[in-house]
Parts: sequence; C-alpha cells; structure tokens
Amino acid sequence: MSELATGMPPVIAVDGPAASGKGTVAAGVAQRLGFNYLDSGSLYRLVALQAIRTGTPPTAMARLADLAANLDVSFRDGVILLGGGDATDAIRDEAVSAAASLVAVHPGVRAALFERQRAFRRPPGLVADGRDMGTVVFPDAIVKVFVTASAEERARRRYKQLIAKGISVTMESLVRDIRERDERDKGRAAAPLKPAADAAILDTTDLSIEAAIDRVRSLYRAATGQ
Repeated sequence: MSELATGMPPVIAVDGPAASGKGTVAAGVAQRLGFNYLDSGSLYRLVALQAIRTGTPPTAMARLADLAANLDVSFRDGVILLGGGDATDAIRDEAVSAAASLVAVHPGVRAALFERQRAFRRPPGLVADGRDMGTVVFPDAIVKVFVTASAEERARRRYKQLIAKGISVTMESLVRDIRERDERDKGRAAAPLKPAADAAILDTTDLSIEAAIDRVRSLYRAATGQ
C-alpha cells in the first residue's frame, strides 16, 4: 500500500556516494515541491565533529553511540546548530568528512540516529538525502533514487569546492580518498552503501543539476500523478 493511500507524508529517498550531487539534487527537489529536507549525512558529520572536539577516537564504539544519542542539534533556516553554536561550516571540513565515514560504520551510532531521522517525516512530505534512506530508514519511500557519478568527476567537484575555500589539495589525492571512502561505505556491516532494489539510478557525471532535479520530479509525478 502506498504512502498516499495510508495518509503518511510521502518520502523521496535520494541516496548515493560522496560528491555525487545527491545533496544538491535532493535540496532542489525539496524546494520545488515545498517538502521538508533531511541531510542525514550532516547528523553523522555532527557526531564526527563532536568526537573530534571531545577527543573520542573513531574506534570507541560505545562512546560514539553515546555522543550520537545525546547530540544537542537543531536545524534553523539552513543553519546547523551544535550545542547552540553554528556548526554549518565546521562539519564540511575534510577532516570531519573523513571521520564521519569512520563513525558511520558503527551500528550503535546508526541505531541512535535512526529515530531522529524518521522524525523528519512531516507534512506535506520529505526529501531525504543520505546513503541508506531508501534501504533502511525509509524503505517505504514512494520514490527512491540512487545518485552516482564517476570518481574522477566527483573528485573534480570536490576540488573546485576546496580551492574556492583556499584549501590546497591535489586531484590525485581526492580521487584516492573518494575511492577509499566508497569501499568503506560499501563494505560496512551496518547499512552498506548500495541502491535499493527498486531505486532508479541517476548518473550525474554529464548531467546538469537542473536536469537531475527534473528527472527526480518526473519520477515523483509518475508515482503520484501529481
């Protein structure tokens, strides 16, 4: 039975690897539809940031799960607050990104954040962006999309972002880091990165953001008639 038939707010699940464009696409779809938006990756980044700030190693599973369960976080008008302080830019730091991938492999962390993510499902609907939105958190999503792109294209996008911030990096190191992160995400025991069985695959390597957003909206229209 569909979400619309049960009266539950519809969910569009947008999953994919780092720098695939899934966040930009998901946020754009949410804006166009007037839906709520969940950047689930930010929650894991916040746990990683808190772990770095408290000196918690990425192998301390129990301590990491406790940090996740007790995160003092709120989202307001595009600003992410951690403990009352603005963490919007801090969670995009490369060190935090790398730590988030390590933190996310722990089942205790994922369990602590599970219900918090599901609470974002409110009227009129939700676009959820992450790595296991369609497979684990919202398996009943009315539309599931797995956004991908070549490792080289993803590295190029990340390179442009970092250079614009004045951060010196090389393309070679970014390609290597992205491939290593992909392997970690695909190989983890808890909610490995993979498309849902009923997900549409959206390759953005040679696709504009607008075109990608339009494709997801078309999938939603096809599924709902709206």
